[in-house]
Amino acid sequence: MKAIVQDAYGSADLLELREIERPVPRDDEVLVEIRAAGLGPEVWHLMTGRPLVARAVLGLRRPKNPVRGWDGAGRVEAVGAKVTDFKPGDEVFGNCEGSFAEFACSKASKLALKPAGLTFEQAAALPVSAMTALQALSGPARPKPGQRVLVIGASGGVGCYAVQLATVYGAEVTGVCGPGGADFVRAQGAAHVIDYTTEDITDGPHPHRYDVIVDNAGQRPLPVLRRALAPRGTLVIVGGEGGTALFGGLSRGLRAVLLSPFVRQNLRNLVSVARREDLLTLKDLAENGKLVPPVDRTYPLAETADAVRHLEKGHPRGKLVITVP
Repeated sequence: MKAIVQDAYGSADLLELREIERPVPRDDEVLVEIRAAGLGPEVWHLMTGRPLVARAVLGLRRPKNPVRGWDGAGRVEAVGAKVTDFKPGDEVFGNCEGSFAEFACSKASKLALKPAGLTFEQAAALPVSAMTALQALSGPARPKPGQRVLVIGASGGVGCYAVQLATVYGAEVTGVCGPGGADFVRAQGAAHVIDYTTEDITDGPHPHRYDVIVDNAGQRPLPVLRRALAPRGTLVIVGGEGGTALFGGLSRGLRAVLLSPFVRQNLRNLVSVARREDLLTLKDLAENGKLVPPVDRTYPLAETADAVRHLEKGHPRGKLVITVP
């Protein structure tokens, strides 16, 4: 099969389209014929091996799995001996490590039937980013109707879904984005937009009064975020962007968790986990028109390196998607 392979950590220049052996599903796995795969910051982390601490899981000297990609959508080609939930021909979406390929294996527990009415490209744009947003706005961070929510990085893959979900929950949403992103963020449901190049989050329409802040841009210091948060509000830090080469932005999230027991504000650091129950929630929301996957651009498999370079330049409007013929 054809796949995007990377033998060493580094830039997009190391991504190669090659012919490799088709994977064989284990007893609890499903072999998926990939039709489309999502591309987000998680792929950049896999590609670069940054932050360095993540290599304890990804592979110390080189990637354990040389095929890039983390989520996708396609048709079931074969199932393992213990899989009873899917059969060949089913259209599915979910977490598929190594999805920048014609075929990829996934645990059955990390897949769900594709939402009816969505294209494979739209379905591939859901799993990682929308699931992360769903988990970010859960528990104490789930806004009540009328509460004020600030989404930082609102035009990106996770941010655009966070805006949509918070709006579905009845919140008044303010989105933070760069120049040119305001119309897109409003189209996701935001009532207010802050251009971070001209305004600070504490200068927004409701300074110091956001009940929930979802920060997936990874740059602002914790004290700044807390100043924009209500006295008993909830802050959710998503991802590990920025920071040092060793820990990236993870150190900021760790500081938030350590501080949280000593202040009235609830400070959380989110590490998203792929779960079928969340995929089913996203499926229901998408089928009912409450969640619309915004696909910024699609790239054919052979142009994956160009897609990553576009991601690195910043500010995609929604999700980038790799298509597999």
